[in-house]
Amino acid sequence: MRRRPLVSIITPTFNHEKYLADCIESVLNQTYTNWEMIILNDGSTDRTEQIAATYRDAECRIRLVNQENIGIFRLLETYNKGLEIAKGSYIAVLEGDDCWSPKKLETQVSAIQRDPSAVLCWSMARCVNADKSEVYYTAPDLAASDAGYYSNDPVGSIMNIFLFRNCIPALTMLIKRDVLMQIGGFKQVFDLPLVDLPTLYELAHEGRFIFIPETLGDWRNYATQITKTYPAVMTEGFYKMAKLFMTTKAAKSLKIDHQELDAYYACRMVIAYARSGRYKLIRKEYASARIDYLKAISGYGMAEPVWKLRAAIGWIFSFFHLDVEGLARVLGKRSYTER
Repeated sequence: MRRRPLVSIITPTFNHEKYLADCIESVLNQTYTNWEMIILNDGSTDRTEQIAATYRDAECRIRLVNQENIGIFRLLETYNKGLEIAKGSYIAVLEGDDCWSPKKLETQVSAIQRDPSAVLCWSMARCVNADKSEVYYTAPDLAASDAGYYSNDPVGSIMNIFLFRNCIPALTMLIKRDVLMQIGGFKQVFDLPLVDLPTLYELAHEGRFIFIPETLGDWRNYATQITKTYPAVMTEGFYKMAKLFMTTKAAKSLKIDHQELDAYYACRMVIAYARSGRYKLIRKEYASARIDYLKAISGYGMAEPVWKLRAAIGWIFSFFHLDVEGLARVLGKRSYTER
C-alpha cells in the first residue's frame, strides 16, 4: 500500500473575511486527509483572524500564525515563514480567497508519487468572479500551441512559456519540499507582488513537472483584490525577469530572441496600463486612473491600437465619473465589479 505523506498547505491571507471560510472548507473537504494547513494572517483589519481562529480551535490540523502587516511586496517573508513551519514532504499553496475541489490533493499526491523524478505537480483551475457565480475562463488552454511544454520535459523547456506568461495557476502547485529548500525557498524579485513565477523560474531547472489536465480549483478575480492594484508593476517585473534570463546560458536552448520579447511586452504594457485604469475607475480613483490611461494611450508606439482606444474611452469616463463597467456589460464584455 502506497504511503500517504504529509502535505503542508501554505495559506497567506489579508482581509479575506468574505472568502476565507470557503477556502478552509475546501481543505476540510479533501478526500486526502494527511495534511496540515498553515494560515498566515498578515495583519488583517477585518474578521479574517477571528474566522481562522474558529477553524483552528475546531481542527487540530489547522495552524494560525498572526503577524503585523508587511504587505505583498514582502510576500517572500510570509511564504518562507510558512515553509519554515511546514513539516510535510510536499508544499501546496492556497491563498485565502481561493479554494480547491475535493479530490485536488488526492489526485496530485498520487500522480507525483508515481513519478519520483518530478519536482512539481500542477493542474487546471477556473478563474471566477468574487461569489463564484460566473466562470471567466479555465486555465491553462489545452489547445495552446505551446502546451507541449506543460510537463517541462526536457527540463527547462517550460521557460518557453514562462518568459511570456505564467501558465500555472498558483493554487494548483504541489511542490516537493526538499527541492524547494534546495533553491532557497520561495522567491520574489523586481518588486513583484507575488512569489509564484519567480519561484517557478528556479524550479523549472530542477526537474520535470507533472501536468494533470483536470480542473482542481477556483481562483477569484475581482477589482478590489490586492494584485489588481498593480497590473503595470507586475507586467514590468515579468519583463525584467525575462530580459535577465535571456542573458543566461540556459536561454541559449530556447527559440526566442530579444526583439520578439520586446514586441510582446510592449503590447502587454499597453494592456496592463489600460486594465489598471479600469480597476481604478471601479475603485473610484479617477485622477490616478487618468494617469494610467494616458500611459496606455501615449506609450509603446503603435502597439495594441484597440486597447489604446479602450484607454481613451476610459480616460473620458474618468472625467465624468461614469460607470465603465456598465458600458462593458452593455457591450457584452466581462465586468469585474465585485458582487
